[in-house]
Amino acid sequence: MTAIAAILVAATAAGTAAGAPADDPYLWLEDVYGAKPLAWVAAENDVTTASFEKDAHYPALFADALKIAEATDRIPVPELIGGQVYNFWQDAAHVRGIWRTTTVANYRNAAPQWRTVLDLDALATADKANWVWKGATCEPVAERRCLIELSDGGEDAVTLREFDLATGAFVSGGFALPKGKQNVGWEDADTLLVARDWGPGSMTTSGYPFVVKRLKRGAALADATEVFCGQASDVLAAPVTLADAAGHRVTGVERAVTFFESELHLLGPKGLTRVALPPKYQVAGLVGGKLIVRIDSNWSRDGKPIAPTGSIVAIDAKAAASGAALTPELLFAPGPRQSVEAVTIAGTTVLATIYDNVRGRALAFTHAPSGWTATPLTLPDNASVSIYTSATRDGTALIGIESFLAPTTVWLADAAKASATQIKALSPRFDTAGLVTEQFEATSKDGTKIPYFITHRRDIALDGSTPTIMTAYGGFQVSRTPAYSGIAGKLWLERGGAYVLANIRGGGEFGPAWHEAGLKTKRQIIYDDFAAVGEDLIARKLTSPRRLGITGGSNGGLLMGVEMIQRPDLWRAVNINVPLLDMLRMEQIAAGASWVGEYGSVTVPAERAFWEKTSPYNTLRAGAKYPVPYIFTTTKDDRVGPVHARKFAARMKEFGLPYYYYENTEGGHGSGANLKQIARTNALAYTYFTRMLVGDDAAGK
Repeated sequence: MTAIAAILVAATAAGTAAGAPADDPYLWLEDVYGAKPLAWVAAENDVTTASFEKDAHYPALFADALKIAEATDRIPVPELIGGQVYNFWQDAAHVRGIWRTTTVANYRNAAPQWRTVLDLDALATADKANWVWKGATCEPVAERRCLIELSDGGEDAVTLREFDLATGAFVSGGFALPKGKQNVGWEDADTLLVARDWGPGSMTTSGYPFVVKRLKRGAALADATEVFCGQASDVLAAPVTLADAAGHRVTGVERAVTFFESELHLLGPKGLTRVALPPKYQVAGLVGGKLIVRIDSNWSRDGKPIAPTGSIVAIDAKAAASGAALTPELLFAPGPRQSVEAVTIAGTTVLATIYDNVRGRALAFTHAPSGWTATPLTLPDNASVSIYTSATRDGTALIGIESFLAPTTVWLADAAKASATQIKALSPRFDTAGLVTEQFEATSKDGTKIPYFITHRRDIALDGSTPTIMTAYGGFQVSRTPAYSGIAGKLWLERGGAYVLANIRGGGEFGPAWHEAGLKTKRQIIYDDFAAVGEDLIARKLTSPRRLGITGGSNGGLLMGVEMIQRPDLWRAVNINVPLLDMLRMEQIAAGASWVGEYGSVTVPAERAFWEKTSPYNTLRAGAKYPVPYIFTTTKDDRVGPVHARKFAARMKEFGLPYYYYENTEGGHGSGANLKQIARTNALAYTYFTRMLVGDDAAGK
C-alpha cells in the first residue's frame, strides 16, 4: 500500500445506476439519505433492537461494554507535537471529546495533569453542529499551528480550521477550508498545498481531488494557484510536505494512479520532478536530508536489482528533486516470513516495526559515514509493537506493546540510544486466569501454510463444544496482529468463549507478496485460506460448525459475505460489518472506484466474470440454507457506504432468508461517533453471538 492510501478520503454520495444489473430491484436503497430508504432503515432497526435489547444477555453485555468504553483509567493514546504530549479523550463527561496536552515528564505519571486545548462538546454546541474529531495536521517545523479536522457525524469529508496551540484558540482570519474530501500540507508557516474539490473537472472518477494548489495566508480559495494536475482516471493527488531535525524540507505531490501504485513528484530547481521510484512504495519521512522509503515492489534498473520488495531504503532528497539517478542505501531487507509493518522518524533515527511470523519487534537505524546500523530495542517478545508517535526534534518516541492476554503498555524510547522504558500499563479489563493463546497453522487448498492465533480456556474439552468467534481481514496489505481487546475479553473470553485471528493472504503479515497473492481474480485464495482455518479449528476439535461464528468489517465484511455463501457448512453465525457486498456495483457506490487496484473492475471481462460468481449480493440464492447473519452498517459511512449492507438485507428478505440488520445513523466507517454508540454496537454484536453460539435454541427472525 502506498503512503497516499493512509490519507484517502471518501466520496459522500452513492453513485448512479450506471452499470447496474438489469434485474437489480434495490437501486432505490442507494439514495443514502432519501426518505424512503431511511424509513426502510428505521423499520429494520426496530425489529433488530426489539429482539436483541430484550434478550436476557443484553443488559449485562451493554453494561460491561459501556464500563470499558467510559473507563477513566484508559491509557491516553499520545501524540508528540512541539515537545508536548497531546491526546484526544472521550468519557461520560466528554461525549464528543476534548483535545488536551501535558508535558512528556508529566505524561509518565499515573495521573498526568492535563490542560484542555479544545472542547469538542462546547464547540459543537456553539456551532450547532454534529462535530466528530478527525485529527489535526500541524505545521512540521515550529509545530505551533495546526489545521483541526472536523467531521459532520463521522464522515471522512472534513472541515478544516487553523488553530494556534500557544493561544489555545482558532486563528482569527486564519486558514479555513469548507467541508470536503481534501488533503493539505504545510509548505511553510504561511502557505498550504491543498487538494480538494476546486469545481467542475477537478475530481477523479473515484470522487477524490486530483488538482493540488498553493494557498497563501489571507488569500481566498479562488485565488489559489495550481501546482499539480493529475488525471480524472487517477485515484487522487495529495501534497507531500516533510521536514527533519536538521532543517531540511521537502515539498511535492503524490499522485495515486491506482490505490497501490503512485508517483512522487518533488519541487526542485526545475519545478516538480518525478522521482524514479518503483510504482509501489511508502514515504516514511525525512532524516538528514534523506528520504526514507519502504519499497513494496522489486526495484531494478536496466535489469539489475536495486532493492528487494518490502525493504527500507534511504535516498538523497536533493538528488531526487533534481531528477538525478538515485543510489538508494539499504537499511533493511525482510526474510521470507518477515514484514516491515511501519517506519517513522525520531530525531536523527529511523524507527521501524518488524514482524517475524506475526510477532513484532522494533529496530532503530542510525547513519554514520560507514553506513546504516540497526539496533533492536529491548521490548517484550511475542507481542504487537506499534509506534504511537515520535518527535522530529529530539528523537523521543512512544511505543505501544500488547497481545491477546497482556494489557497494553506504553514505552518511552530514546531512538538514538535504542533504549526504551515502560511508563504506563493498562489495568486488566478481564480475568485472564486459565486463558492461553496458541499459534497454529492451517493448510490452504494450494498447500500454503496459514498461521492463526486462538485464545481460549486452558482446560477446554477438545470435543467441539467451545463457542468460538473467528476474524480476519485479508486485503489492502493490512496486517492483523495480536491485540488486547477488553471488549472481546470481557464479553466473550471471560464467559467461556474462544477467539481466533487468522492471518490469511491479502494482508501484509508477510510483506507485499502475501498481499499480491490475492489481488483481483486471484482473490479466491483469500476465501480458501479463511475456510481452511475454520476447517483446521474443527479438525482439532477446538470448536464445531454449531459453535463457530465469524466477524469482519469493511473488506473483512466482504470476506464474511463470501464465506457465508461459499461455506455455510462451517459457521453458525456471521457478523457482517460496514461491508462491501455488491461487487458488480462497487465502482459506482461511494469510494468504490478507488479500489479497482484491489478488486479489479467489471469493465474487464475476466474480472467481471470472477465477481459474477463471487459477489455476495449477486450470488445469494432463494431456498439455500445459510447461517443467520447480523448485518451492521452506518448511514454516515462515506467510504464504503451503507448501500451494500442495505441491499444485501433487502435481497435476503425477498428470498425469505432470516437475518438481523442494524444501521447506526452516525459513526462514519466505524462502530459509532461516541462511546455510548460504540458500547451499544458491541453489546448488540455479542448478544447476537451469545444467542447463536452459546444457547441451544434455533435463532433467526
